[in-house]
Amino acid sequence: MRAVVQRVSRAVVRVDGEIAGEIGMGLLVLLGVGAGDSRAAADYLSEKIIGLRIFEDAGGPMQEKKMTLSVAEVGGAVLVVSQFTLYGDVRRGKRPSFDSAAAPAVARELYEYFVERVRAAGLRCETGRFQETMRVELVNEGPVTILLDSAKAF
Repeated sequence: MRAVVQRVSRAVVRVDGEIAGEIGMGLLVLLGVGAGDSRAAADYLSEKIIGLRIFEDAGGPMQEKKMTLSVAEVGGAVLVVSQFTLYGDVRRGKRPSFDSAAAPAVARELYEYFVERVRAAGLRCETGRFQETMRVELVNEGPVTILLDSAKAF
């Protein structure tokens, strides 16, 4: 599984002009499921993301503030948006190949499992709509963007 995690002051995802999910301060997670991924990959990524210390403490002047707090510690929420294009491969040519993305049925099951894990941790978790064309708007704070890949953990 792959994730692009962005620290946001707000994020919203729309489908056909209607809001599917919306959060204030928290994390926007663009989540891709690869062929061969399992619940172990979802467990790894959900735990990593829930515990990511990418929010600043109250410290002194800006140069003394450090990223020491997790999304739960700052009372934030999570917006998870499925994005199979994280498995786009353009090594050969300029048109992406998505051969390494999981089949839709498998991807949906693991995406939903990932969301369940985030919610089970007590976090408010909003979502987009799986396999729909979505419009995502966000305000990235920092900016802070982290790339995670479960394949690098095992």
